[in-house]
Amino acid sequence: MPLLDRTGLKADPFTRPDFSSENDPATAAIIVPLASLEEALSARRSGQRIGIDVPNTAVPDDLPTQAGIDLIAIAFPKFGDGRGFSIGHALREQGFTGTLRVSGALLPDQFAFALQCGFDEVEIDADRLARQPIEQWLAALGDVTLSYQEATDGTPSIFAKRAAARKALAE
Repeated sequence: MPLLDRTGLKADPFTRPDFSSENDPATAAIIVPLASLEEALSARRSGQRIGIDVPNTAVPDDLPTQAGIDLIAIAFPKFGDGRGFSIGHALREQGFTGTLRVSGALLPDQFAFALQCGFDEVEIDADRLARQPIEQWLAALGDVTLSYQEATDGTPSIFAKRAAARKALAE
């Protein structure tokens, strides 16, 4: 599946092994369902990176964010369901420093917001990428420059900018 970050398309080093078949889960970087995390960690080879698939109904405080988790892919089943944004932001506030990935239905207009919430990359299915080319995704980054929420990168919200402007006028 195509993978996009703020610079464009990139190769995905992670694979999603099928533990129920003969496939070898001992590749260099794997993404497993949250329910299979303990199995993956116990079978981990030296240097192997492990990521987890997380539903958008997960409670951030209940998610494992220890050093052994390199990537968390949060499901976005519908573009109108913003729970994944909240989970990603909460994970960053809790100190998760690994890669955060959007997995599922996201629109180009939501790409900048995902980055502001702390996501690093977005999986885009090939059909969506055919309808909405990479140029549209990257152009959308310049279209959204303000946010109502505090960004995880320290960019102030619209409210913080307004408060700073009022304070400057009062001085």
